[in-house]
Amino acid sequence: MKMPMLAWIVSVVFVGLLAGNSYAQVKTIVPPVVPGARPVRLERISIHGVSLEGNLEGDAVDREVLVYLPPSYDKDPRRHYPVLYALHGYSIGAEQWTKEIHVPQTIEGAFAQSAKEMIVVLPDAKTVHNGSMYSSSATTGDFERFIAQDVVAYIDTHYRTLPNRASRGLVGHSMGGYGASRIGMKHADVFGSLYMMSPCCMSARRAGPVNPETEKTLAAVKAPADSANLPFPLRTQLASAAAWSPNPKNPPLYLDLPVKDGVAQPDVLAKWAANAPLSFVDQYTRDLKRYRAIAIDVGDQDGLRVDAGKLHELLDQYGITNSFEIYSGTHTSAVADRFQNYVMPFFSKNLCFEKACGEKLH
Repeated sequence: MKMPMLAWIVSVVFVGLLAGNSYAQVKTIVPPVVPGARPVRLERISIHGVSLEGNLEGDAVDREVLVYLPPSYDKDPRRHYPVLYALHGYSIGAEQWTKEIHVPQTIEGAFAQSAKEMIVVLPDAKTVHNGSMYSSSATTGDFERFIAQDVVAYIDTHYRTLPNRASRGLVGHSMGGYGASRIGMKHADVFGSLYMMSPCCMSARRAGPVNPETEKTLAAVKAPADSANLPFPLRTQLASAAAWSPNPKNPPLYLDLPVKDGVAQPDVLAKWAANAPLSFVDQYTRDLKRYRAIAIDVGDQDGLRVDAGKLHELLDQYGITNSFEIYSGTHTSAVADRFQNYVMPFFSKNLCFEKACGEKLH
């Protein structure tokens, strides 16, 4: 039995995200509570996205952002802190991301196990089609710049940060891992250390067999909000198209799909390919060499491990220092443990914690 072309593309792009259950129902192994861990303080704020203004599908311009302030933040008003920006995956927002990585517990546990204190920021990038891909699009808005400019500027203005690239880290999982790779490559002037957890959507995709029913289902979507009734693969199709093949002259969704009237659209697939990090990484090797540290990890039971390994190999070919680990687990099973015991210590080691060292990185 041949898989419908649209579903085929999306199943490869997001392989590992589906395992019989909705991605919104994933289970993760929770690290045990660390004795003596001191509480962090959560602030729920809204940041106006100048970069998102005028987006054609009507996504919110004022976005929820969760800010975790370290235990000493209120006790030492003269102290300034590095900031870690953590990007969520597809089909969830910042709030559910907190449940998957089990914060604040994992942040508190990391600090209790000797990770240096930092501010941790979780911005929301969920859209009407369930994910922005952290990309730059007239249809969704420019989420790439929203993260790298709007959010960073707001946090530096409203909190006691160390406002330099050496003191800013960027991490993301799955779609967020894609976002970390994309934003990391294009905004090395903003961030100083980079961590990609099970990044999706690394490779350019080819067309597969066409299924008229799939095309008919998508054609029946008459408003962006209608995508909520679609199955996961087709909704990810719309999210990807909104991010990578926007079309301001094609209402009501303002996007172009890879198939039209039963025919694959090479121009659309080319646009998708141009947004694949394995396609454009060669253009940003000099920028990537500016990072103090780069890490990639992925589970051994995650279909995304092949492309994650290809990114690691490409970085190695260019002499870009990076670490790569395949650990025991699925796409989501270890994400909370990884965040506490690998991600947080990584940034504790590689971010700048002093005002004077901001210019020590290239």
